Amino acid sequence: MKKLFLSLVLLMFCAIGFAQTPEELKAWQENMTPSQHHKWLATMDGEWDATVKMWMDPSQPPSESKSTTINQMIMGGLYQRSTHSGEMMGMPFMGESITGYDNAKKKFLSTWIDNFGSSIMFLEGQYDEKSNSLTLEGNMMDPATGKDMVVKEVLTKLSEDSHKFEMFMLTDGNEIKTMEISYSRKK
Repeated sequence: MKKLFLSLVLLMFCAIGFAQTPEELKAWQENMTPSQHHKWLATMDGEWDATVKMWMDPSQPPSESKSTTINQMIMGGLYQRSTHSGEMMGMPFMGESITGYDNAKKKFLSTWIDNFGSSIMFLEGQYDEKSNSLTLEGNMMDPATGKDMVVKEVLTKLSEDSHKFEMFMLTDGNEIKTMEISYSRKK
C-alpha cells in the first residue's frame, strides 16, 4: 500500500512537471545548472592540510593544531561537501559543511555540523570578486546561554594551492576573531 501511494505521488509530480510553461521549465533548468559561483567552489576541491589557530580569549595567544580537509563537489556540481578531521582542545574533532550557490536566491548558503555540539549552523552570503573571497553570516547556538550568537566567516582563495578561513563572533557591535585556518593543498 505504501509503495502504491508513493508511486501515485511520484506520478502526480511528473504530470505537474509536464504541465509547466516553457518559461517555468527554463527557470528550473537554470536553477539546476552550476554557475560560475559553483565553479569557483570547485577550484578548492581536493585534499588539504590545515593549520588551525583558535582564540578562546582575544587578549591571549591562540591555540594551534593541525587538521585535514577533503572538499568534494556533489549533486552534479551544485554543492561542495567539506569533511574536516583533526584535534581541538586536546580532543578528536570532526566536522562537515555543505556549501552551495542558490541560483534563484543569488547567494551562497552553507551549513556546518561537528562532534562538539548538536546544533546546525546556517549561513548565507556573497562572493566578492575583487578580494576573491566568500563572506557568510549566520547564527549558532551558545549552549551556555541558550541564545543565538551571530557568526561571520570569510573564505579567501589565495592561490590554486592555498586558501584561508576566518571566523568571527559579532557581539555588542564588536567583531572578535575566534578562528583562522590556513589551508595548503596536499601534494
